[in-house]
Amino acid sequence: MAASAERLSARLKGEAVDCIPNMSLVMQFAAQHIGAPLSHYYQDYNVLCESNFAVAETYGLDTLDAISDPYRETADFGAVIFFPEDDLPLCREPLLKDPADLKNLPSPDPLAPGSRMRDRVDAIRLFRERAGGQMPIQGWVEGALAEAATLRGVMPLLYDLYDRPDWVEKLLEHCVEVEIAFAVAQVEAGATIIGLGDAIASQIGPRGYRRFALPYEQRIFEAVQKAGAIGRLHICGNTTPLVEDMAYSGAQIIDLDWMVDLESARRRIEAINPALALCGNFDPVAILYQGTPDDVKEAARRCRAVGGPNWLAAPGCEVPRYTAPENMFALREVLCETGP
Repeated sequence: MAASAERLSARLKGEAVDCIPNMSLVMQFAAQHIGAPLSHYYQDYNVLCESNFAVAETYGLDTLDAISDPYRETADFGAVIFFPEDDLPLCREPLLKDPADLKNLPSPDPLAPGSRMRDRVDAIRLFRERAGGQMPIQGWVEGALAEAATLRGVMPLLYDLYDRPDWVEKLLEHCVEVEIAFAVAQVEAGATIIGLGDAIASQIGPRGYRRFALPYEQRIFEAVQKAGAIGRLHICGNTTPLVEDMAYSGAQIIDLDWMVDLESARRRIEAINPALALCGNFDPVAILYQGTPDDVKEAARRCRAVGGPNWLAAPGCEVPRYTAPENMFALREVLCETGP
């Protein structure tokens, strides 16, 4: 059986593999798998690493994943993040309450001792030490627009796009430099993939995406590629209007959420760059969490049939926390069926 790193490398080239790589994102599910409170998963890289190794071994995942939550950079910029014992982290007040606050926004060092970004870098170092090159290691950064949304607040930022677009671009310029430094630090620590999350981009339409998201994604992925890693773009929600633009992001892997028609998206992206690998995109809730093992198999086979020769397996977004083990086993089983 091929090691996961070898399997992913071959699949990205469209070559034959023993099993389709399972690129599912596991966060809350991973913590639950080892019985760890979520606050420990978010704040202690040892817990994050232990849970990812355990999930990968049990369910046949093909990545070790340092993703946890969207507030690592935000915390290091100076925002106060609350960590309930066993629930999602919270940012109750945006750091940039007023546009004038931008002039005081720091540029945090991703390697600063005790910082949340450093905790992720340390997770990647531990993954590298223990995986020995056999497993792809996935680091993660926020897109500049996504980071701007956590610093400013989603609704204020959406108003800012219309009321003060030049100010938004100054904020994005500040954010992108931090994200580039964070991405490169993770690659230098051992990450072989850098995922970029830009969830808010699905809310602003193609024209807004081309001005406020795409140029900054391109700069981050250019730095990732120069550092020697693979870029993976993840935008939650219905990105159907953005598919062609996403193909120009510089990512080598493009995640598609379940609202997007995978077959249509493949045709549109292939016309631009047939080497891009699509990842996804069955419904993580209706299929993986609420469905049966047969539902999971049927959905994965359907995606495989239309996803192309370098299609990668995953639900459209994160694996829900209490997903039934038998459904995860079903996904592992169907990905090793013979076929293209």
